Amino acid sequence: MKISFSFILPLTVLLALAFNAAAQDSVGPMAPPPKFEVKRIPAEPHPGPPPIPAEEIIRKFAANEDLMKQKFDTYDYTQTIRIDELADPGGKFSVTGEVYTRPDGQRYMRVDKQPETSLKIEKYNLEDVRTISSMPLFVLTSPEIANYNFKYVGQEKLDQLNTYIFQVKPKMLSRKRRFFEGVIWVDDQDFAIIKSYGKLVSELSGNGTALPFTMFETYRENFQGKYWLPTYIRSDDFIKVPDEQDVPVRLVIRSKDFKPHDAQAEGAAAVPAPLPSSPQSTQPASPSPK
Repeated sequence: MKISFSFILPLTVLLALAFNAAAQDSVGPMAPPPKFEVKRIPAEPHPGPPPIPAEEIIRKFAANEDLMKQKFDTYDYTQTIRIDELADPGGKFSVTGEVYTRPDGQRYMRVDKQPETSLKIEKYNLEDVRTISSMPLFVLTSPEIANYNFKYVGQEKLDQLNTYIFQVKPKMLSRKRRFFEGVIWVDDQDFAIIKSYGKLVSELSGNGTALPFTMFETYRENFQGKYWLPTYIRSDDFIKVPDEQDVPVRLVIRSKDFKPHDAQAEGAAAVPAPLPSSPQSTQPASPSPK
């Protein structure tokens, strides 16, 4: 397996923390850090040029996205969805099911037992969560990249991987479909997207669900030494309660046990495998779940 689970803060959060620390040094004792923060897409940075042309990086990661999507579409997998109210008292909602592909190509989550829930503030049902599980992935394939503007914003080290960072914005919005808007991290050896942070946007407001979550942080895991499949998605947001207080809530989606639709035809279930030895590509970035 080419992954270690250690949570990496986006650059903007690190910069914000440094700025706050410097400001408080000049006025007295440092105030306690905030317990919760919804991260935002980075502002306009001004890095130097990448070591290779940005257009070449985009072309290479799009080609890898083609391969990843082709393989991902052949897999069924187990998915656990959890919602936590980060309040006192708080509760949680948790459900596990099998995600499979219908004959029409649509993903569907089959649940064998009712969700476990102890939510105190909001009540969500199984259909709300199924909608989340069927939301489109942030996949930037070769046909898709023509719909976007990409801006190179620098480099960052995620665990043992060096990455190129790009801001991604759709050229035009539509009422018929949603596009990705956010940031992607691209491994500088495999030229594969290993992390994304952003949202789905269209001319219509909202995210298409009854859930409050809009910004999604997605980590990918390397399978078979060449496919980076999304296995961990997290989103932090707020819900309002009658006294007008904002209560933080967290969504975590985990996917595992990937196996081909037809296991006999495709062979055994897909298991993460170590990559060929490479000083830059042995430990992919991934969060440390809380």
